Amino acid sequence: MTAVIALARFRLTGYVASHRALQPLIALLALLAVLYAGAVPAGQEIGATADSAAMLVPVLAWAARGLLDTEPDEQRSVALSALGPRELVSGLLAAFASLLALAAIAEAALLFRLAASPTLTVLLTGVWLHLLSAAAGLALGALTSRPILPSPAVSTIALILGYLSMLMISMAGARWLTVPVMAWMRDAHHGVLLSGLPLLTVQSLLWPAIGLAAYVWLRRTRP
Repeated sequence: MTAVIALARFRLTGYVASHRALQPLIALLALLAVLYAGAVPAGQEIGATADSAAMLVPVLAWAARGLLDTEPDEQRSVALSALGPRELVSGLLAAFASLLALAAIAEAALLFRLAASPTLTVLLTGVWLHLLSAAAGLALGALTSRPILPSPAVSTIALILGYLSMLMISMAGARWLTVPVMAWMRDAHHGVLLSGLPLLTVQSLLWPAIGLAAYVWLRRTRP
């Protein structure tokens, strides 16, 4: 476990040093500037946090892909030979840590723009939705990273189409067939998010789990 954490820390350091971390950060700040150009009215806190979490997915996927792409292929092969499957764990751990930092910035920006003080329920719901967003972004970013899709153009197109597919399928009401990001927003603005959150959580974690399992399987043949 120590080796996994050390390699994850090394990857995070390399990601930040390469300045690739600035790209999704700038995109996040631009998104937050649009979302919170005005204060969030009292009573709309949960709706605003659901909107933030849903719209954050492609930015988080971009960040995860960027981190997993930073390491040179030769260095990745050496790490894979030395650590085996733990190399995959360290990469995903490092990527998820970077996504948590971006999600924390988004949540802090939301709290700063609330017109009224949020309740503990609102705070916890916001944190949980952003964790679900990070899980979806991690899976999408991993599946479009260079070890899986070597072409940057194909990778970018796949990431965009993957997110658009989430939107369209969840908009159609097929919650079990994708990460239901539209359901997050719809339920939040209709006041039924909290009552249906346990089931929505299962639906939101199903496809990221499948996606990460597919990533691990594909990496076995694409080191």
